[in-house]
Amino acid sequence: MNTREGIDWTRAQALAARERQAFADAMPKSRELSARAARHLLFGVPLHWMNDWSTPFSLYVDAARGASFTDVDGHRYADFCLGDTGAMFGHSPPPVARALAAQAERGMTAMLPGEDAAWVGEELARRFGLPYWQFAMTASDANRFALRWARAATGRRKIVIFNGCYHGTVDDVFVDLVDGRAVQRDSLIGQVHDLLDATRVIEFNDLAALEDAVKDGDVACVLAEPAMTNIGMVLPDPDYWRHAQALLRRHGTLLAIDETHTISCGPGGYTKAYGLEPDLFVLGKPVGGGFPCAVYGFSAGLAERAQRAKREAPPGHSGIGTTLTANLLALSAIRATLAEVMTDAAYARMFALAERIEHGLRDAIARHGLAWCVTRVGARTEFQFMPTPPRNGSEAGHQLDAELEQIVHLYLLNRGVLITPFHNMILVCPETSLNDVEKLIAAFDACLGELKS
Repeated sequence: MNTREGIDWTRAQALAARERQAFADAMPKSRELSARAARHLLFGVPLHWMNDWSTPFSLYVDAARGASFTDVDGHRYADFCLGDTGAMFGHSPPPVARALAAQAERGMTAMLPGEDAAWVGEELARRFGLPYWQFAMTASDANRFALRWARAATGRRKIVIFNGCYHGTVDDVFVDLVDGRAVQRDSLIGQVHDLLDATRVIEFNDLAALEDAVKDGDVACVLAEPAMTNIGMVLPDPDYWRHAQALLRRHGTLLAIDETHTISCGPGGYTKAYGLEPDLFVLGKPVGGGFPCAVYGFSAGLAERAQRAKREAPPGHSGIGTTLTANLLALSAIRATLAEVMTDAAYARMFALAERIEHGLRDAIARHGLAWCVTRVGARTEFQFMPTPPRNGSEAGHQLDAELEQIVHLYLLNRGVLITPFHNMILVCPETSLNDVEKLIAAFDACLGELKS
């Protein structure tokens, strides 16, 4: 696949050099802080992912509020990354900030529940349709714990995942299809166990492959996003999930749905919007309005089997949870987010803005005659370097072009617009303004004009 068709690559490289120099010239304080941090922080940043941006050194944030942030050099940015979904409802939503401040005065963690726990459990059951819930600090942990419960409840060892998936730092899922063969992902450094022993990987939207993967009756669960978002967006075929769920039920295989990104589809996520009936439901970073926490839910039948498995196991630590899990601060943040932030009105505004972005990007791509497409899932939009949306992880992976992505991202950043550094994801929040949307579209259009041959 030629992702650079219609692009003058010599001009693109010159543009990249120009934009890197422009960034460096405008960021003396960020440059100085990067140099200081490099003396004591591994890779020069507190989390090595913070090196994945297109910038020649780290951009340092001074303050973030609503749909924008300012850097330490005083520049303002319209933020369409929003903490890679962690701040999907805006930076520091006032109801969440107030709840955290109030709870901090009353206690942060006790390894005992507070009143918020009962309210949150009721609201999660009402909103998402699964009657029983547990908590975690991150979606990575929630997915990891969900797999443990699924295996414990079914007595089966194997899981099935989709090629190109990402469910946080859960080692079990770092298996790819390469030329039709399952291989452990090369980037998973330090892992000594053979993941292929218990993980099967198939392509998304392939019902025959799904049937073949679970037909032996040894698969505990399928872990999936309802629409793939981490290798570039891949939407399910019409009726794919209806047929897939029926197939899994026939073979006694559980379905675990990870909605950490697809919660962009509405207050009940993709699951409620499209009528899915998972056995396990995971929601991470957005559920606490940016505060570190996650939730995962169980169907009634699975909850009964999971509790029985725990009661029948020998006494001792299970490893399903951590000391700070479901702390008082986290529950206060989740309650405020569910009650006052993740509202129907908020989603209606986000959908309208995302639709404008979708059409604006498509118009710009068409105007410049590029063979790119645009995909949207609720409040989440993405442009992809191929003429039609991908149907599986392999197709989505083939259209990735890190060099081209970084040129576009840095061009936008230097014009006060931030999008996610991983592929080309654009997210809006309730406080995103139409002016910021138009600023994004105009900068994108101008970038294509400079890239085009």
